[in-house]
Amino acid sequence: MSTEGNSARVRASDAEREEFAQIVREATGDGRLSLDEGDERLAQVYAAKYRDELRPLVADLPAGAAQPEPSRRGGRPPMTREHYRPHPRALARHAAFVLVVSSALIGLWALSGSGFFWPAIPLIFFGLGLVRHARWGGRRGYYHARYREYQGEPGRSWR
Repeated sequence: MSTEGNSARVRASDAEREEFAQIVREATGDGRLSLDEGDERLAQVYAAKYRDELRPLVADLPAGAAQPEPSRRGGRPPMTREHYRPHPRALARHAAFVLVVSSALIGLWALSGSGFFWPAIPLIFFGLGLVRHARWGGRRGYYHARYREYQGEPGRSWR
C-alpha cells in the first residue's frame, strides 16, 4: 500500500466534521440546498476521513466560502458577564413572588400565635434564591438565547 500521495493529508476530527455539518444544515434550512441534497452532503461530511475532503462540500455555500480552516477558527471573543445578565422582567417577577409568599408566611405566623418565628427558615432560602437570580440570572432559556445571539445564530431575542 503506497502512502506517497497521502503523506500531506491530515485526518479530520469529529469537531471539524461537526463544523462543516452545521454549515450544510444552515444552508438546507435557508433553502439553498434541497432536503435530499442536504442529506447527501451531510452523509459525505460525516463519512469524510481527511480535512481536504470537507472543504469542497461547502465551497458553493456562502458560509463555507468564507470559513477559515476548521481547526483555526476562533475569531469570537470570550463571553463576558454581559452575556449572563438576568432579564429585568424575570427578576421583577421573582421578587414579586418572594414578596407575596413571604407576606403569606408571616401572616400565617402572626395568626398562629407561635413564639418561634418559623417563617425565617423559608425566607432565608427565598432571599438566597433572589440574590442568586439578581447576580447570575435565573432562566436557563434566557442564557441559551443569549448564547445563540452571541454565536450569531438566529434565536429569540430577550432584550
